[in-house]
Amino acid sequence: MESAAQVPSPPDAAGRVFGDRLPGAVAFAGLLAEHGVPRGLIGPREVERLWDRHLLNSAVIAEVLPQGCRVVDVGSGAGLPGIPLAIARPDLELTLLEPMARRVTWLNEVITELGLAVTVVRGRAEEVAVRKQLGGCDVVTARAVAPLERLAAWCLPLLRPGGQLIALKGASAAEELDRDAKAVARAGGSRQRVAVCGADVLEMPTTVVLVERDEIAVRRDAGRGRRKDR
Repeated sequence: MESAAQVPSPPDAAGRVFGDRLPGAVAFAGLLAEHGVPRGLIGPREVERLWDRHLLNSAVIAEVLPQGCRVVDVGSGAGLPGIPLAIARPDLELTLLEPMARRVTWLNEVITELGLAVTVVRGRAEEVAVRKQLGGCDVVTARAVAPLERLAAWCLPLLRPGGQLIALKGASAAEELDRDAKAVARAGGSRQRVAVCGADVLEMPTTVVLVERDEIAVRRDAGRGRRKDR
C-alpha cells in the first residue's frame, strides 16, 4: 500500500497557489497517496505526480472563478478539481457531484478530515432530480469526464443564464473544441474559447475550455418545460 510518506514535498508553486492554506493541500495529498491507489481513485504511478498533475493542475482554475460563486464539480471522483478548489478558495459555494457510492464515501471522508465547507451529492448531471436540486449555479467544472459534446449536453442545463462551464482539458483542447463547437452551440453554449490557467506559476499550465450558457437556450428550455406541463 502506498503511504503518505511517499508524497513528494510540495513544490514552490504550491505555496504561491494555496498561500496560507497550503497545509490543507498537503493533508489532501497525503490522503490521496495513502488511500488513492487501494481505493481505485488514482493509478499507482500518479502518487509521485500528485502535485503537478492533480492538485496544482486543479487549483489554478480558481483564477477564472468569480468571488463567492456557486460551483458544481461534475464527476468529482477523487475530488479533482473540487477539493483543491475548496482549499484554495474557501469563498466558493462548492458541491461535488459523483455517481459512484464508494467515491461519494471517499469525498465525504475527505471533507470531514479537512474541515471543508463542501457538499457532496450522489448523482449524474443529466438526471432530472439533480438538475432540479443543483440547477442555476454560476460555474460547472469537469475534469476527465467526457468529450466536450457530451459534457456540454450534460452540464450546461445546470447553469444559470450566463453561467460558465469550465472543462479541464489537455493539449488537444483546441482540436476538441473545433470538432464539437456546433454540438456545444446546439446544447446552448456560447462564447466558446480555450484558455490557460496558472501560466505564471506552473511549468505546464492547465488548459481549459470555457463555455457560457446562452440566455436564448435557457428561455427555449423553459418554454419546453411549460409545454410539457400543460
